Amino acid sequence: MTTDFAREAQVRAALLGLAVGDALGVPVEFQSRAARRQDPVVHMREYGTHHQPAGTWSDDASLTFCLAQAIADGFSIGKVAEYSRRWYYENLWTPHGRVFDIGITTREALSRLQSNPNLIRAGNTDEYSNGNGALMRILPLAFYQEDAPLAERFELIQQVSAVTHGHIRSAVACLLYLEVARHLRAGLKPAQAYTELRRQAPAQLSALNIPAHEADKFERIFSGRLPDVAITAIDSGGYVMHTLEASLWCLLRHETYAETVLAAVNLGDDTDTTGAVAGGLAGLYYGEAAIPPEWRQVLARRADIEQLARQFANATA
Repeated sequence: MTTDFAREAQVRAALLGLAVGDALGVPVEFQSRAARRQDPVVHMREYGTHHQPAGTWSDDASLTFCLAQAIADGFSIGKVAEYSRRWYYENLWTPHGRVFDIGITTREALSRLQSNPNLIRAGNTDEYSNGNGALMRILPLAFYQEDAPLAERFELIQQVSAVTHGHIRSAVACLLYLEVARHLRAGLKPAQAYTELRRQAPAQLSALNIPAHEADKFERIFSGRLPDVAITAIDSGGYVMHTLEASLWCLLRHETYAETVLAAVNLGDDTDTTGAVAGGLAGLYYGEAAIPPEWRQVLARRADIEQLARQFANATA
């Protein structure tokens, strides 16, 4: 199969952008915004919260790579579940051979998969299980069956999300994130992508029969106010809504890859995930060359990530 070099370049930029954003946040994860105001992250640090070398990414990138690998190897939802389980229990796609970070909802789901590999949709379905663990790993779906009808794409998103996060809110957040990625892939600028999201998404959610009380959760995004919201009104914890809003806010308020991911990390709290989710979109839009070379050079398993991007691009061309 002939490689589509433009496609491969987009995949590489998205995966590297996500991993770099993740790695920037790892050393300061769980630290407060006030701590970041006093000591802002401006470069790739080492050790810190998880005592990892510089350039180390966490579960965000690991599970993104597991999804990408599952697609590259011939997609099935069972394969996504199996690779995710193997990450936690067998260190698949870990940066240095061991897992050092995992969310509660994801851990519970992967524990169920370990006990029953046929379960697949292992994620909790209650409203309080809407952490950001599906959103953080969903970006490869921006390059898989991207031309399928909306209902088919959303069914796929729901299946992939429900491996760890089974509530509809997580799936809708993933859909909106992937819609922004779709618009960026088409060549729109972030502000234009946001305008298109606002224009199309309410009707899309209606067509998908998303309950009104769930669609209403995304009102701040749909209203157009999000880019102008003060930083004090942007939350950066582990709730999926907060991560989606924070990552879009950073993308819309900055004009380079570096500015976008540093803004995300310096929001504090769930720094690696906000950095990863914002970094995936920023990498996709600005391109690999826009990621500072000193950050790329120290990134763990960079050659493996680039090889994965090549395999993925070939498999999905």
